[in-house]
Amino acid sequence: MSCDVGLYGLAVMGQNFALNMASHGFKVCVGNRSPSKVELTVKRAKDEGDLPIVGSADPEDFCKQLSKPRKIIILVMAGKPVDETIATLSQYLEEGDVIVDGGNEWFHNTLRRAKELESKGIHFVGMGISGGEEGARKGPSLMPGGPKAAYDLLEPIITKCAAQVNDGPCTGYIGPVGSGNYVKMIHNGIEYGDMQLIAEVYDVMRHVLKMSNQEMSEVFEQWNQSPLASYLIEITAKILAKKDDVTGVGHVIDYILDKTGMKGTGRWTIQEAAERSVAAPTIAASLDSRYISARKDERVKASGLLKGPEMTAAEIPIHKGQLLDDLKWALWASKVCSYAQGLSTIKSCSDDMNWDINLSECVRMWKGGCIIRAAVLQKIQDAYARDKNLPSLLLDPVIAGDLNNCTAGWRRAVVVAIGYGISTPALSASLNYFDSYRRESLPANLTQAQRDFFGGHTYERTDKEGVFHTAWTDAHKSIGDINERKAGEV
Repeated sequence: MSCDVGLYGLAVMGQNFALNMASHGFKVCVGNRSPSKVELTVKRAKDEGDLPIVGSADPEDFCKQLSKPRKIIILVMAGKPVDETIATLSQYLEEGDVIVDGGNEWFHNTLRRAKELESKGIHFVGMGISGGEEGARKGPSLMPGGPKAAYDLLEPIITKCAAQVNDGPCTGYIGPVGSGNYVKMIHNGIEYGDMQLIAEVYDVMRHVLKMSNQEMSEVFEQWNQSPLASYLIEITAKILAKKDDVTGVGHVIDYILDKTGMKGTGRWTIQEAAERSVAAPTIAASLDSRYISARKDERVKASGLLKGPEMTAAEIPIHKGQLLDDLKWALWASKVCSYAQGLSTIKSCSDDMNWDINLSECVRMWKGGCIIRAAVLQKIQDAYARDKNLPSLLLDPVIAGDLNNCTAGWRRAVVVAIGYGISTPALSASLNYFDSYRRESLPANLTQAQRDFFGGHTYERTDKEGVFHTAWTDAHKSIGDINERKAGEV
């Protein structure tokens, strides 16, 4: 019998997603450059319940075993390996077949590949997959973007294999090719922000409140039964409670070097936000924090040269219960700002590219299976359901009301951290974002006046329409056609 779907690329994610599909009754053909991975996956399928997975000897054999139109999911390293895999497999494909790239890929590469395959009549779909290795096996969030005809062929498979929540599977049609990778990229950027925010709260607990790992674990566990409930809060509680199984002394967390790695999606998110002129300071702060963490040797030297504040409890009184409550709501409000920045970036690109992404549906797909799944997503989904053209999440009356209720504690938490010399770049950036966005007037008038002074860049007035320039000193001359000076503005 021909196979329903093929999966090529059998690192752990690939193996687990193949097993997931097979667990839902789909016959899966698996392929890989190294035969040993094929053998291992087939063995796992047998051991995990005699699941319908068959191996292949080579790319040609792999493609021959698939029913037509063929549906192939590739899970290989982003970049050149994807191009090489597509080139190898496409030799044996024909018009109407579908290739799905399930990796974290720069969306411009997805657009290029789709165009190259279009001439052969082969559909190309970029599908973001979130949930890690466990999610791939048990049900991830799946974000496909590509031709609607291709999605319709994939839909029976991915709707069964995705995580399931109260209002359906955590997948759906994101939009045209490129949109799926784009949404997954922004998802990862939001994830960067969320992780940094949690790390900053942990830092304040540890160094200001002097809490033990077990105490912090218990607080995060309590928070996971509150509006802060999320996958990342849940695993933070577990991480902090984990005893070290190497030395048998203390907790694992205290032996982990403070250098954070990354794969590039956070950087892409900030590049895209800048390209779309969307402010994303929470996510940018999280990226900067990873850069600084990587400079461990420099930080060790700086710690002996640069001095922090020497505050005492008498100068900045600390009430443990109050500060923990303040940190809780500062974290919640900052998380909302991180989501707002990411979703505004998606909306801007969707408008530019005519993708027509439904942000309420997009958020719904993140409610289960993925790394940023959280209780607050229901409120965010509802906000975009009320107004699909919402320019910013912060303009939804319900979200705005919730944020307003958090601000006192949010400010107190940031002030305490600053007073004690604990860096909170993402918490502070989130509060600054909120404060900038809520103000009718900003000091940008002075900045624009400076631009006009040194560069003749002109300005608009508050009392009349038009574009204006001022001869600020006797040395300033006429700049000619004022309207020409606006050329090149972004």
